[in-house]
Amino acid sequence: MTVKLSKAEKKVVYDKKLCSLLDEYSKVLIAAADNVGSNQLQNIRKGLRGDSIVLMGKNTLIRRCIKIHAEKTGNKNYLNLLPLLVGNVGLIFTKGDLKEVSEEVAKYKVGAPARVGLVAPIDVVVPPGNTGLDPSQTSFFQVLNIPTKINKGTVEIITPVELIKKGEKVGSSEAALLAKLGIRPFSYGLIILSVYDNGSVFTPEVLDLTEDDLIEKFAAGISMVTSLSLAISYPTLAAAPHMFINAYKNVLAVAIATEYTFPEAEKVKEYLKDPSKFAVAAAPVAAETAAAAAPAAAPAEEKKEEPAEESDDDMGFSLFD
Repeated sequence: MTVKLSKAEKKVVYDKKLCSLLDEYSKVLIAAADNVGSNQLQNIRKGLRGDSIVLMGKNTLIRRCIKIHAEKTGNKNYLNLLPLLVGNVGLIFTKGDLKEVSEEVAKYKVGAPARVGLVAPIDVVVPPGNTGLDPSQTSFFQVLNIPTKINKGTVEIITPVELIKKGEKVGSSEAALLAKLGIRPFSYGLIILSVYDNGSVFTPEVLDLTEDDLIEKFAAGISMVTSLSLAISYPTLAAAPHMFINAYKNVLAVAIATEYTFPEAEKVKEYLKDPSKFAVAAAPVAAETAAAAAPAAAPAEEKKEEPAEESDDDMGFSLFD
C-alpha cells in the first residue's frame, strides 16, 4: 500500500530532485509546454531517456529551489535561469548534444483541432475544393464570407480563404467549420525557448549555426573593425597591414615627386622614365601564359578530321565499268 505524501513532503522531494539535477547537469533547455498533454509529455520523456530528463513544476517552486541551491553551493550560474521561468515552461536537463536533443524534442508534435477561445499560433487557410458537405451547410460559409458553389450536390469552396490569422482567438463559427471539414490546423509540442550552457544563456537559433556561418560572421566583424580603425587612424592588428601599405604608397609618391629615393623607388622611377622597360619585363610573363595555353589548343586541332577524298563513283563513273 502506497503512502500519500503531504504537500510539504512533496515539496521536499521535489527540492531534492531538482538540486541533484543542478549538481549533475550543466546544460538545460527551457521549453514552453502550452497545450501539451500528459501522454504526449510521457512520449517525449521516453524519447529522451538515456541522457536527458524532463522536469515540470511550478515556477515559484523552481525559482526557490534554484536560489537555495545557489546559496548552498556558491554556484551562481543557475541564477541566469530565473528570468526565463515565465509562463508554462519546463526544464530539459541533458548531457547530450544540445542541437540533437532540440531536434528530438521537435519530433513529438501532435495535431490538434481549433478550439473556441484558443489563440492561433499560425495562420489558418482553408484550401479550395469539394468539402463533401450537403447544400444545407452553406450557412457556415456565408457567416464567414467564404465563396462557395454547389457542385454535384455538395458544397465546393471556390478560392482559398484565410480563416484565422496568427494571434487571433478562434471563434465558435471558425471552430465549427474546421471541425466539419476535418481540418486539424494546429500542432503542439514542447517548444524550445532558451538554451542554458554552463552559465551562458542564448536563443535556440544559435544551435543551427554551422562552422561556415561562424567564419562568415567572424570575417564580417574583422572587416568592420578594419574599416573603423582606418577611418579614425587607430592602429589595430586587423588594420596594420593596410596602414603599412598606405604608408608605403605615400612614401613612394613623395620619392617620385622629389629627389629623395630608396631602392624600391628607383625601380618605379626607371619605369616612369622609360615605359618600354615595363613592356620588356612583362613580355616573359605573357610568353609563359601563351606557352601554357598552346598545349591545350593543340589537341583540339588534332581532332579536326581531314576531308575524305572523292571516290571515282562521285565523279560519275567507275574504273570497272
